Amino acid sequence: MAAPKKKNDNAKSLFALIFWVVFIVTIITIFIVKKDVIETNFNKFISGMRGDSDPVEDLPADEIVSSNENSIAIIVERQQVTEPAAETSQTDETTQPAGTAQSTNPTASAEPTAPVVPPAAQTTPPVTPPQTPQVQTRDRAIYFTQVTNDGQILQTRTTRRVPLTETPLQDVLGVLLEGPSTDELNRNIINFIPENTRMLSATVRGNTAYINFNENFLFNRFGVDGYVAQLRQIIWTVTEFQNINDVQILIDGRRMDYLGEGIWIGSPISRYSF
Repeated sequence: MAAPKKKNDNAKSLFALIFWVVFIVTIITIFIVKKDVIETNFNKFISGMRGDSDPVEDLPADEIVSSNENSIAIIVERQQVTEPAAETSQTDETTQPAGTAQSTNPTASAEPTAPVVPPAAQTTPPVTPPQTPQVQTRDRAIYFTQVTNDGQILQTRTTRRVPLTETPLQDVLGVLLEGPSTDELNRNIINFIPENTRMLSATVRGNTAYINFNENFLFNRFGVDGYVAQLRQIIWTVTEFQNINDVQILIDGRRMDYLGEGIWIGSPISRYSF
């Protein structure tokens, strides 16, 4: 029974030996591969224990030399750039005449400029005034009333130049309501149509003209003779148109029977009504 126990002890010893051999080989391999790292960490640990500052990695000699050469080259280039600039500015200040401004655009003076034409040489096109269209006119007969020296009341025919429009009847009646001219008044030609009389409308139906006046047409201060005279002025003036034979008088759009004291106006009136 003692023999199996001895075999077990030998197996355990062999296993322990193999474990330690593998462990040692692994440690040696890691040390060889990570030698630089281990050495750096060890130096840091020793420096930390001594209280020294962080170690500075040593740079290769060729890197140190190239860094110093670059620094020197940069310093030399800066000196070469700054020193000629100062000399140039000093030269410009000494050579530029006093009281003259230096041109900021050197190409501006080289560009050709257009010749300036003096105002006297400039010609302006003639201005043509707008032409106003000529208004065509026509002679129209207007009838007023003339009082003779012995008191007779007569119809007097005058002539006016009236523009040709689309409403010739209204134009003629407008001239009639304006009254005689100064020269005609001096010859005792007057207007018996009451003052402030206005024509409201004038239309033609068939051979009859319908003339509409305001209320002022009803009041004539000259009595019966005045009413007859004002009617004759209107009838004679309107019937000068070849297509009009008689006139129907309206007051504010209404037909009335009498004007003044018994003068009939309830139907169309012609020259033969008097």
